[in-house]
Amino acid sequence: MDEKDPLTSLPPGDAFAYCLTDEGRARLRSLLDSGRYELRAPEEAALLTVAWLVRAGDASGAAELVEELRPHAHEVRFAPRPADLPSPGPEAVHHRTVGEAAALLALRGPDEAVEAQREALTVWRPYEDELLAHWLRADVDGPEWRTAGAALLERHRSLAAAHTRCTKHLDPKENTSILRRALEEALSGRTPDPRAAGLLKHALTSMVAKRDRARPQPGQDRPAHHALAALVLRRLSAYPVDRGLPEAEAAALVGPVTAEEAAKSGLPAGAAIPRAVREVAGSVLDAPVEVLLERGLIPSAEVLAELAPQLIATRYAEGYADAPLRTLMAATYRAARRRSMRHWIPAYHVGVAELPWVRAVDRWHRDAPAARDHAVLAWLAETSLRVFPGAGLPTRLLHVLSELEGRTALPTPIHVDPFADDFSGTASPRLLDAARNAAELLCGTPYERYYGIDYAAVRGMAATNDRKGFTRLCAGRAGRTLLTLQPSPSHWTAGPAPTRDPAVIEQARILTTGNLATLVRDLRIAPEPGWPALARAAFTEAARAGTTAKRSARSWRHLLFHLSLCDADERAGVLAWIDAEAARLPVRAAARIALPLAHLRLVA
Repeated sequence: MDEKDPLTSLPPGDAFAYCLTDEGRARLRSLLDSGRYELRAPEEAALLTVAWLVRAGDASGAAELVEELRPHAHEVRFAPRPADLPSPGPEAVHHRTVGEAAALLALRGPDEAVEAQREALTVWRPYEDELLAHWLRADVDGPEWRTAGAALLERHRSLAAAHTRCTKHLDPKENTSILRRALEEALSGRTPDPRAAGLLKHALTSMVAKRDRARPQPGQDRPAHHALAALVLRRLSAYPVDRGLPEAEAAALVGPVTAEEAAKSGLPAGAAIPRAVREVAGSVLDAPVEVLLERGLIPSAEVLAELAPQLIATRYAEGYADAPLRTLMAATYRAARRRSMRHWIPAYHVGVAELPWVRAVDRWHRDAPAARDHAVLAWLAETSLRVFPGAGLPTRLLHVLSELEGRTALPTPIHVDPFADDFSGTASPRLLDAARNAAELLCGTPYERYYGIDYAAVRGMAATNDRKGFTRLCAGRAGRTLLTLQPSPSHWTAGPAPTRDPAVIEQARILTTGNLATLVRDLRIAPEPGWPALARAAFTEAARAGTTAKRSARSWRHLLFHLSLCDADERAGVLAWIDAEAARLPVRAAARIALPLAHLRLVA
């Protein structure tokens, strides 16, 4: 990027005036077409939007936007920043930015145990071989032998000073020490000790036999992982820190060591980047979410939740028919995610959709703002369930969904905390709404029977807003005895306050299905593979070897939910599949799920 470029070198007011000249408008149109710009704040999209409006034939709309921006042009930067790389496509998301990946790689120092082993194999093993070969020479005690022996002793002193991780060579009982002391005695001219001669003979015999049996150690000549991590860190330093990278650049990050890099770093040319380093560097890839999922770059529902703001930007932007406008709007939403909007116009700092340049192109979007939020809310929920059917909705994703739900006027709000009312110590109204949805959706299903729920009673509590009764129900199912309810959770007379008791909160999640019933009833979500496929996938997660008891129980709960939404034929097919899979499980895994599986067969 040229440091003398008017878009970056001029003060905000002068850059604003420049963008309204013929030369400046031509420059903005060129940036729109090439996509080679970056937005560090959403305001930097404003003048690009003006240029797009003029090209779209809306000169009056462009003029109105300019006049709305002009009073603030001297204090707020409305011009974009030219960049060497194209702006990410409107569908692109990334797990980590360049800066985040670099910070993780910078933490990778040498592993002391690994480096000690490397020192033993690459420094002391060759020295031992030379020492052994010296004693096996035919001219022992000859002039050349004595000269070479003195050089070996001097080398030992210098190696010991430079390489301090391994101390085995200093142990007097080790064969290396016996050979070295014998060499010192031989060169000193002192009368040899008969016992030392016996030790020397035994050490030589033992070392020769060991060398005959020894096999080459794999990887002893490979460079250290932290050195290769430092190389990838240097590669990353060439890119802006607040973005991901396209396919070609991301692939180059994890390529083998080049000849030029080998000359500068001392690493062997062609050395491969280790997997652990590749995984961190590869997480900067900018690509559609399906590509990241296919490559394993989104390993959990929690990581998917981290990407939710980016995913929202891609879904909002895809509603624009014009490709440059899609890219611009996606970049605007990403910039708003990275940096909170300034308070230069108080009415506009609330959200991206209220920014004047976003409103100016609103009529080119295929959906009304409320419909966009509704569609994004449904898509996010379906995507999370489709990809991680046994994980449910992470708290971070629930916060995002709750924010979207506030703009869509759903019949039932999405609750984030099962007991959000800390003052009264009882269930929140939102929790009762979610419980009512679960009761109406799952009454008479295997879910209700498996967990022993009386959803008719739950529906009655929700109808009368009986928050205390619902709290007692959750506590009782968790085995807690609550004698009285007081206005403050600190005054519960028995046991911890339910707002903080994990067992009580888990029962609330079971009764409400953790918002899943709300999403199915109010949003009409129906994940693409269908409920039978989700039930099978949830069982696979629950039965996976190494799964913790907590994760297994959560996956089993979602298995019951998905299974309860299947019709009778689908349910029978899923149960037959589960029986076949369970018969193939390892003994310990099969024993772990034997009791819940028997219960499932009984209720289904």
